[in-house]
Amino acid sequence: MKYGQLAKDIIKNVGGKENVISVVHCITRLRFKLKDESKAQTEVLKNMDGVVTVMKSGGQYQVVIGNHVSDVFKAVVEIGGFGSLDAEAVEEKSDQNLFNRFIDIIASIFTPVLGVLAATGMIKGFNALFLSLGWLTADSGTYQILNAVGDSLFYFFPIFLGYTAIKKFGGTPFIGMAIGAALVYPNIVALSSGEALYTLFAGTMFESPVYIEFLGIPVILMTYSSSVIPIIIAAFFAAKVENFFKRVIPDVVKTFLVPFATLLVIVPLTYILIGPIATWAGNLVGMGTNLAFNLSPVVAGIILGAFWQVFVIFGLHWGLIPLAINNLTTQGFDPILSMVFAASFAQTGAVLGVWLRTKDQKIKSLSIPAFISGIFGVTEPAIYGITLPKKKPFIMSCIAAGIGGAILGLVGTKTYMIGGLGIFGLPSMISPEGMDAGFFGMLIAVAVAFVLGFVLTYLFGMTKEKSDDATGGNKNQMKKAS
Repeated sequence: MKYGQLAKDIIKNVGGKENVISVVHCITRLRFKLKDESKAQTEVLKNMDGVVTVMKSGGQYQVVIGNHVSDVFKAVVEIGGFGSLDAEAVEEKSDQNLFNRFIDIIASIFTPVLGVLAATGMIKGFNALFLSLGWLTADSGTYQILNAVGDSLFYFFPIFLGYTAIKKFGGTPFIGMAIGAALVYPNIVALSSGEALYTLFAGTMFESPVYIEFLGIPVILMTYSSSVIPIIIAAFFAAKVENFFKRVIPDVVKTFLVPFATLLVIVPLTYILIGPIATWAGNLVGMGTNLAFNLSPVVAGIILGAFWQVFVIFGLHWGLIPLAINNLTTQGFDPILSMVFAASFAQTGAVLGVWLRTKDQKIKSLSIPAFISGIFGVTEPAIYGITLPKKKPFIMSCIAAGIGGAILGLVGTKTYMIGGLGIFGLPSMISPEGMDAGFFGMLIAVAVAFVLGFVLTYLFGMTKEKSDDATGGNKNQMKKAS
């Protein structure tokens, strides 16, 4: 229990274990849902060794730890006994607005799978890189196995999201997985290659051939592999249906009759109604997103690039993640994640500028690990420990990220898979046809953002430093983060 004392102090200062509804973690943050945030000692937490800062966003109380957050999370869960907590069984706070609830739902559903999603995407990206460089051939066993690993999670995404989504909505995770598995069941998928019985909505944008019926009701078969929206909506209704059956079915047979009845209702309903409507909605969202970016890719790149780090600070980026994944599902590519790709490199360049320019030894010692983390796409140590407290470096990094985003929009860079962060995200932008102008333009944009972040910070971001210990009022933060 290397982080045992830190975990005890965190639990105490979030209001004690009785004030915690749930706790999860992302790349750098412990994300608490508290019964009463006013009981948390925010200033005490901010000044604790081992805590970078505290953020409140999307209905979550976020304690920023850094790269070792997973170890601290394990200690918090073990000491607090949070492993058995069912956050969804506790009534939601009534003072949350709709936007905060949306962000909270999205974050809770996607956060648990992001690490594995990034890992499999990295494997697929590097596999595409090896193919483009001629190191592998598409028919080689090595390529096929690596491709299977890379495709594994995204192809069967409904199963994984079925688990996290229904858990968030208060249902049984394995029921959610069973619904997701039914949506990608191979024999059903193969039916759409046969001869259609008839066609529904002929002559409209919703024209759909019907290959099978369920109790005489036409079933519009959709491609649900890699899909996002259908399983989330199905999981929402499944949780409601399951809870209904839990109330009416006797306890003696509840163990098997509740999932039995829930699956019998939800899976056909999803195939007949929820799936097609959700898929059409997803297609419309994808088309709308693509149309908006095509109107002015450069302006879109400037706005998204410049404000992406701001979105990350407040957790607002979660509102864009589902759109990006939906674009990958419906179009095979996404422009959102590519537009913001240069932002982390701009932030890292700004850290380098601070490191070379500052005379404060505490900031210098903090800058080195923050720079290394930034290269690999984890920028919270840089933001909270260096650039944001000193203000100007953060502004310079946003300017550089906006210019990088403009270049990415201009050359039409697209993301073809969810991959790693930082340098590990480079292969994610290799087209299935090979390296194109968008990929090489991305390399230029990354280099420009990094250099600009460094130069602007070095020349204009440090002019107000008054002494060797000028830390923008964050001496304690420098001490604990280093």
